Amino acid sequence: MDGVINCVAYSKGIRVANIEIEEINKMLKQRDKFVWVGLNEPDTDLLKKIQDEFDLHDLAIEDAHNAHQRPKLETYGDTIFLVLRTAQINATTHHIDFGETHFFLGHNFIVNVRHGSSLSYKDVRARCEATPELLSKGPAFALYAIMDSIVDQYFPVIEALEQDLDEVEHEIFGNKPTRGTTQKIYELKRELLEVKRVITPLIDICNRLMRFDIKLVPDDTRPYFRDVYDHAIRINEMLETTRDLVTAALEANFSLTSISQSEVSKKFAGWAAIIGVPTMIAGVYGMNFETMPELHWTYAYPVVLFVTFSLCVILYIFFRRSGWL
Repeated sequence: MDGVINCVAYSKGIRVANIEIEEINKMLKQRDKFVWVGLNEPDTDLLKKIQDEFDLHDLAIEDAHNAHQRPKLETYGDTIFLVLRTAQINATTHHIDFGETHFFLGHNFIVNVRHGSSLSYKDVRARCEATPELLSKGPAFALYAIMDSIVDQYFPVIEALEQDLDEVEHEIFGNKPTRGTTQKIYELKRELLEVKRVITPLIDICNRLMRFDIKLVPDDTRPYFRDVYDHAIRINEMLETTRDLVTAALEANFSLTSISQSEVSKKFAGWAAIIGVPTMIAGVYGMNFETMPELHWTYAYPVVLFVTFSLCVILYIFFRRSGWL
């Protein structure tokens, strides 16, 4: 069926059968088994079948169909509905592609629904099946395994953002600040903000899964969610550090731009002062006064040129030593 990646029944952590969607309800009646269903971009009809088999709430199904949800954890009776955002670096655009994974967790089932850009959880399922003693803990452990995989995907994303920051800093301090550098800083800041919006709710979600009021998470599985919580805290700290550095880089870029503009203004002022000397002298002798004594002096022309040139040289040396030129 289109949209169904896997529909598997497990007993004591061991895969016992690949089943059809219509057989789920029958399998759920067997207390020693749980069902793990993986879906990718399911349509309305498929979600309706899933809802009927697992007796899921209408609002949760609506959210799972519409996607574009913020990370959250909601309880509907004996079922948990969980939304997480996935992230990975696009190899072509070098920007972050975000996706979503929705979870329905019950006492003897887990359904994960992928939307958008998201890596397959085939490897996660394989690792779980390779450790039946852990998978025997039930659907909550499968939930932990996928959450751990999702959170681990953020580390290369943060590393890529840190590398972008290093390149931006090199442009700021290695070359003259440009408009393109400022644009790169703003784009980096926006991507950090988007990741921050994803990670911050995840911390609260992990914290809730560790609490004892969530009966669907057995006591022996809670420490695993503490590990995910620690990773989320670490990523959040890395984000805060990188965001502070990006803010500092933006301020440094503005400061260097202002300094560069000030240097240009000083050069214009210096050259304007130098050009002002011959302009003033030419203006005086261009007033056509008949009684100007220098007009009839034999050496008047070369003397005026020499004085003009000397004043210009003196001003040039002065401005050069002052750092204006």
